[in-house]
Amino acid sequence: MSLVYDKETHVSERAYVDGTIRSYLDKLASESPEPGGGSVAALVASLGAGLVTMVTSLTLGKEKYAAVQDDMAGISERSEKLRARLQDLVSLDAVAYAEVAAAMKLPKDDDRQKAERQTKLQAAMKGAVEVPLEIAEAAVEVARLSLPAAEKGNAYAVSDAAVAAVLADAAAHSAALNVKINVSWIEDKEFARDRWARIEAALSETGRLRDVVLAFTYSKL
Repeated sequence: MSLVYDKETHVSERAYVDGTIRSYLDKLASESPEPGGGSVAALVASLGAGLVTMVTSLTLGKEKYAAVQDDMAGISERSEKLRARLQDLVSLDAVAYAEVAAAMKLPKDDDRQKAERQTKLQAAMKGAVEVPLEIAEAAVEVARLSLPAAEKGNAYAVSDAAVAAVLADAAAHSAALNVKINVSWIEDKEFARDRWARIEAALSETGRLRDVVLAFTYSKL
């Protein structure tokens, strides 16, 4: 699948999510290096956000849950914003990879070319870190929303809120692996330390929330 990246809008012309599930999975399973683990991380997190919204949709307008209507509306708005951004990131991770691949193919026949190639490669590698980092931090927000969705949402959908928390944690770990493999190539060590520290914070928080939501959910089932 050809992706065209508009750097001003940060939206690819042909996002993976505009195709079919089958076409995405077929390309994922092919010899193509993209989509890869970062794209999958974004997709998994977007599924979690969708489940949070589903719980709110099953709660809004129900007389039994009149006391939490405002809470549910707020959660729904936030989860839908996250889902929209994560859907873009499903494709933008592939764009980031393509920029690294393009930089690696630049000529290096003399010192000037080598220096130019290295500068562009380092910039592209930073981009390849920033995308999965954004995915991981968005996954934290999905996990945070899954808790009140489980606690206050329609009781018949509590298991769906728990699945959202599990998916958020899985997405954060998937994104972290993609940060780790790229950050080791970055010469700017301050940048590398900062981004990895943010990843560690994201993993800690999604793990904590997953455990809390699962414990609550299993107690209610």
